[in-house]
Amino acid sequence: MTDHSPRALADLWRARRPSGPPVTHTFRSTYADRWVRFHSLPGSKRYPESEGEYAVVLHRYNTVLDELFAHGEVYVVTSDWSCTPDGPAAFPTPRRELHPDGVHWWTESDEDDPDPAFHTHTRFYADRRPWRNGCVDALLRAVADEALVEVFVTDTELRRIHAPYDGGADVVLATPGERDRLRGRHVDWLSSTPSGL
Repeated sequence: MTDHSPRALADLWRARRPSGPPVTHTFRSTYADRWVRFHSLPGSKRYPESEGEYAVVLHRYNTVLDELFAHGEVYVVTSDWSCTPDGPAAFPTPRRELHPDGVHWWTESDEDDPDPAFHTHTRFYADRRPWRNGCVDALLRAVADEALVEVFVTDTELRRIHAPYDGGADVVLATPGERDRLRGRHVDWLSSTPSGL
């Protein structure tokens, strides 16, 4: 029987992703050779302002998610942060309501500042589920509105990661070639800047 415990997931992350913690804003630099960014709206518009624009955002997110995870199981990961490792979330988010099955599996602490008032502890929660189109739409809408941050979806082997943010998604693939093929299928969703941002 396969171990799906929080500890097993943390151990798997350390084994498969030794370059860094599961902090989405670091994926671009940590996995630069396998990373691509897709924008959520035409013209690199950041926030949807109508139901029509939300439909475009969800279509783009789900199109890539389907290409990555169709017919498989995924981990859905959300986060919150606090000034203490076990304290209440520093600000209210809909994380608990939108991800009720998320189980705490990782805490990433930043205690570099000598003043404890500036220490932060980002806590990550995961659940495992079969992937199906639309199964994380409520989370994706919250991400598009910047109500949630540090959210990602990954296959159960942690080979592919889809990390949505307000304005797009950072995607990490298993190989540079796989990244290039995915990027080539969605060239209209790419940034026009050389950096890919």
